[in-house]
Amino acid sequence: MIKEFVKAALAEDVGRGDLYALVEPSVPTKADIIAKCDGIFAGAKYIDVLAKEENLDVIWGKKDGESFVKGDVIAIVKGASHDVLKTERTLLDLALHASSIATLTNKYAKIIAPYGVRLLDTRKTRPMLRVFEKYATRCGGATNHRMGLDDSLMIKDTHLKTIDNLAEYIQKARQVIPFTAKIEVEAETFAIAKMAFEANADIVMCDNMTPEQVEEVVAYRNENYPHILLEASGNISLETIESYAKTGVDAISSGSLIHQANWIDLSMKIS
Repeated sequence: MIKEFVKAALAEDVGRGDLYALVEPSVPTKADIIAKCDGIFAGAKYIDVLAKEENLDVIWGKKDGESFVKGDVIAIVKGASHDVLKTERTLLDLALHASSIATLTNKYAKIIAPYGVRLLDTRKTRPMLRVFEKYATRCGGATNHRMGLDDSLMIKDTHLKTIDNLAEYIQKARQVIPFTAKIEVEAETFAIAKMAFEANADIVMCDNMTPEQVEEVVAYRNENYPHILLEASGNISLETIESYAKTGVDAISSGSLIHQANWIDLSMKIS
């Protein structure tokens, strides 16, 4: 999957061929990937595949998940000039996109680390980039939530509108979904959360609740259903995540890890 992804990304940029390569023969070249700001690096897993496809040697100064500061040499790329310069933009875009997500994710992860709460991403990803973007959140310190509709059953508010009896539905679901698949119910109120507990969900998501409302659900869970996991989601930002971490939930999910990530600054210099 990674090979097809990076080949398609390169083909998008190269088109019918790099015009630079028509003018002069290729020569041995060495290029440095340099950080122009601080951050968390991600992208090596994909760049290694691109490099192999294009006969490039990459010497890594930073590994996926490692921090860097302005001026650090992230990597040294060696190869024929035609190949190095043809892949420059694709290589940088992979690193920029992944590292930007990893950098923001790490900021969230550091805030909640003292509370023992797991940070989760969501399915709010760019079309066809889900695997890549979720890889980037892992590099930043998050745990992937479900990758798609097929790896766990999430009963959202929209689903609940179609279900007459949640307990009966979950009982039936356990007979047809994979044995290892969990069932999670999204609850916007304490009443819905209580119904999800009573229906024997594996996970209850407190969605768009205030920290005070989440605390109420946590207290009820701890007293009556300690085996059921609790997740908080909705309105999660760098400013609010600590208040949710303090409630006692097991995990906090946020789409912001991906869709609010601003691009960091990396560049390639021929040395």
